Amino acid sequence: MSKTKRAVFAALPGKKYFTVLLTAALAISVTLLKAQSPAGYVNPFIGASTSTADAGTYHGLGKTFPGATTPYGMVQVSPNTITGGDNGPGYSYEQISIEGFAMTQMSGIGWYGDLGNFLVMPTAGKMYTIAGKPDGSMKGYRSLYDKKSEKASAGYYSALLTDHNIKAEMTAAPHSGMLRFTFPQGSDSRIQIDLARRVGGTSTLQYVKVVNDHTIEGWMKCTPDGGGWGNGDGHADYTVYFYAQFSKPLKDFGVWSANIPDDWSRKLDDVTGKRYLDRVAEAEVLKGATEKQGKHLGFYTQFATSANEQVLLKTGISFISIARAKNNLNTEIKDWNFDAVHQNAVALWNKALSKVSVQGGTPEQKTVFYTALYHTMIDPRIISDVDGKYPGGDGKAHHAVNFNKRTIFSGWDVFRSQMPLQTIINPGLVNDEINSLVTLAQEKKMDYLERWEIMNAYSGCMIGNPAVSVIADAYAKGIRNYNVPEAYRLAVGSVEKFGNGDKGFTGGDLSLSLTLEYAYTDWCAGQLAKWLGKTADATKYAQRGQAYKNVFDTEKGWYRPKDDNGNWKAWPDSARTKQWYGTIESNPYQQGWFVPQDVKGMAQMMGGNAKTIADLNNFFEKAPDNMMWNDYYNHANEPVHHVPFLYNRLGAPWLTQKWTREICRRAYHNSVEGLVGNEDVGQMSAWYVLAASGIHPVCPGDTRQEITSPVFNKVVLRLDRKYAKGQTFTITALKNSVANVYIQSAKLNGRAYNKCYLDFKDIAAGGTLELTMGSKPNKNWGI
Repeated sequence: MSKTKRAVFAALPGKKYFTVLLTAALAISVTLLKAQSPAGYVNPFIGASTSTADAGTYHGLGKTFPGATTPYGMVQVSPNTITGGDNGPGYSYEQISIEGFAMTQMSGIGWYGDLGNFLVMPTAGKMYTIAGKPDGSMKGYRSLYDKKSEKASAGYYSALLTDHNIKAEMTAAPHSGMLRFTFPQGSDSRIQIDLARRVGGTSTLQYVKVVNDHTIEGWMKCTPDGGGWGNGDGHADYTVYFYAQFSKPLKDFGVWSANIPDDWSRKLDDVTGKRYLDRVAEAEVLKGATEKQGKHLGFYTQFATSANEQVLLKTGISFISIARAKNNLNTEIKDWNFDAVHQNAVALWNKALSKVSVQGGTPEQKTVFYTALYHTMIDPRIISDVDGKYPGGDGKAHHAVNFNKRTIFSGWDVFRSQMPLQTIINPGLVNDEINSLVTLAQEKKMDYLERWEIMNAYSGCMIGNPAVSVIADAYAKGIRNYNVPEAYRLAVGSVEKFGNGDKGFTGGDLSLSLTLEYAYTDWCAGQLAKWLGKTADATKYAQRGQAYKNVFDTEKGWYRPKDDNGNWKAWPDSARTKQWYGTIESNPYQQGWFVPQDVKGMAQMMGGNAKTIADLNNFFEKAPDNMMWNDYYNHANEPVHHVPFLYNRLGAPWLTQKWTREICRRAYHNSVEGLVGNEDVGQMSAWYVLAASGIHPVCPGDTRQEITSPVFNKVVLRLDRKYAKGQTFTITALKNSVANVYIQSAKLNGRAYNKCYLDFKDIAAGGTLELTMGSKPNKNWGI
């Protein structure tokens, strides 16, 4: 339990009481918009905690944000409870005060995070130029808030700030957002905007100008010198332009400006340290200033309010120019009708979420499902303006032709489930993402594809060549509305720059993870080469796809890392379960199953199917019941997400059915702690959406889709007719129940079907997969 949470609940009589209280609070918080609408099931509080104490590991929990956004929107208007530490979404549920409401947020990530720009806070009384500290050791405009009042739903968030009794509400459009503050009677009510605020660090330079008596405009430059993504190591370098209008006239307003010396470092630890905070707290207040540029600016407007008077703020943003921010706002939010903007956001969510519909299951399961689907629709987000212009990797404005420019591609995570899910329900997004990566490489004059892109940055985060996997999977499924020759050139450039090469392995501290992941994406490159008729490349990369065998020590019976010269590294006690032993965020037992391109060869190397199945059984059975971070099947992190489906490939599909239902039951819940690990930009949620629907791939780039036990009695996947022949693909599970998790028989489009997998073309053609369920395994089905 975190220190903050411990302080808050110290007076409660016990953990059981806390659990009841938390559950009740969540029940109150989730606004059901319409009983039967998909958006009505969404609970944005699922996963909304960064607490490492509750997670039991440095990675923390889901790290989602609860604020208002639209499907893949540029804007996320969300509460921020903390700046500092590894708190990527800027919010954690157990914290008891709010420092403001930002216009941009990231979802489900670590590595310090980024965005969290244009932080707005309603206040009253004495004005502070700093948020202050959560523990109260430094006073500021931060306010305690009433947890019972806190509500979140698709496209909406609200909370009562108790320091000054101000209700804060927010909603969003794709490129703009609106806040509505209900003030008590007072002569010194106020709205403050921290222009320097940035999750993971600070904006390094800001500009603000008063345009007229209702409007301000300006920009916030965010560079690696100010920390942010990877505390600057992720190279995020962007400028947020804004155009903001107040419903109440600007009469008593001004700017505050902190004098930050040129020689001060401004990384995260610096800007959250006492020296820096003291300087901001002493910022000069420039009353009546109409234009200012500086290193740490804020803007305020002060006014008298009557009891329950509502004051609104609407803001458009752009990553190109102020003029485009203004156009985005004027296009999307033409008036002050907050409720209309909210209703439109709900309509956008209902349309997006209707791409999958489910019947059966419990209310909790439906909430978990639709919230998971919701979380898969945050990123990769639109970065282009309403007219299609986007900021290029060369610092120039470009116009997207036949695609929407997107950003935040968490490749190492999302190639496994998130992007495969989108190939079914949102193939246009997959085209967008590939186009975005290819054009970015061209604009930056790179000869390879970025693995973790954020705001046009080649951040270098994580490992492997996941973009090559995404392209291979898309091409295999007929998704090809991008420059295929250029995509192939960049894929080859990627595997040549980051790969095992002719040596056949990669040595060093991450020898196993790198060798296995490079072998897979080499295979992906080989598949692309084969389809494009490039025979020599196809042969070369197919052979390199076998490199996984070169780090398997037959004497030890498992994978073993090598040094750069090809010598085995020392074999410690409990080597298979030793975290970071040749692996990244995993151990050899977890990473070693990653041979999706050649499961048959992997099993042979491990001693045959029977021995491999026995080892897999041990792997799953030793995982804790709550599925939190552990040394065995660790659903909290991505390397194992394909593993439950390996049983299908090994001749024991009933065990895939057993374990996917167990994971859906044990690792996903309708609670703040309802995700056992970081949401990771849609990946953790996409796994659930697919598995709960009854399908999931083992190997993106291969069109085989594994069949498993659906959570729901009926799942309808709506297809895109631009890419698919059919309109819908339906999976039904007759006699489905908590006990009846095993497939007894199947029919595909009315005909008996005895395979434990589908081909993607079967799904794209439309039709129905009918499963009959039972309480005991049918070991003759699917073999």
